[in-house]
Amino acid sequence: MKSMSMNKDKNQMTSITVEKWQQSDGAPVDVASRLTTVQSQINKAVDQRSQRYRAEPVILVAVSKRQSEVKINAALAAGQRVFGENRVQEASQRWTDRRLAYSDLTLHLIGPLQTNKAAEAVALFDVIEVVDREKIARALAKEMARQNRYLPCYIQVNTGEEPQKSGIFPDQLDDFTHFCKEELALPIIGLMCIPPIDEEAAMHFALLNTMAQRLGLPKLSMGMSGDYIQAIGLGATSVRVGSAIFGVRDD
Repeated sequence: MKSMSMNKDKNQMTSITVEKWQQSDGAPVDVASRLTTVQSQINKAVDQRSQRYRAEPVILVAVSKRQSEVKINAALAAGQRVFGENRVQEASQRWTDRRLAYSDLTLHLIGPLQTNKAAEAVALFDVIEVVDREKIARALAKEMARQNRYLPCYIQVNTGEEPQKSGIFPDQLDDFTHFCKEELALPIIGLMCIPPIDEEAAMHFALLNTMAQRLGLPKLSMGMSGDYIQAIGLGATSVRVGSAIFGVRDD
């Protein structure tokens, strides 16, 4: 009887949470229409790309960092379930309760990660896209082993070798990948990049693709709102799209 009572209470809590997060008073209808447009463009780009990439699906990661609750609710109501966040604390505040309402959520960490946030990141996220240095790789490996929660990871590559930007430089990538996979047993599945804003993005996407093929890594996270069509044509398996879905960010 106690077990049945606990299950009933849990179900009631989940029902309340679903109601709470499905309420989107004044939710902008354009989020749903923009999502439809972006997904349509993704499908078209996949159909038009080289035959060697065509069989690989492309995941749309909706970049929800610093977006309003109303816009997030609108995206969820429209069926979007994969989201990208830059900060662990913000993501925890936004998504911890929502997981009770949406069990099929997939959260990608796409922003810089501090070692003191590694435990929270492993507990909260489903994919880590920002393995960019030895210290954070060690911290993630330690936490995954401690929590027995092994998340797929991407190595962030600084393809433009910009000193102010996170990521491994291309000439360090082979050794770093070997270190992550062989010494730490991190589940590295792909590469991620953010091209310089003042250079042709396609050049960086092609470079990332070449490096991933050389290393035998099947996944490529590349392409944002302004260039995701190009990225898909050059082999992206996931694209990180924010403003094209949500509009101007609420700062």
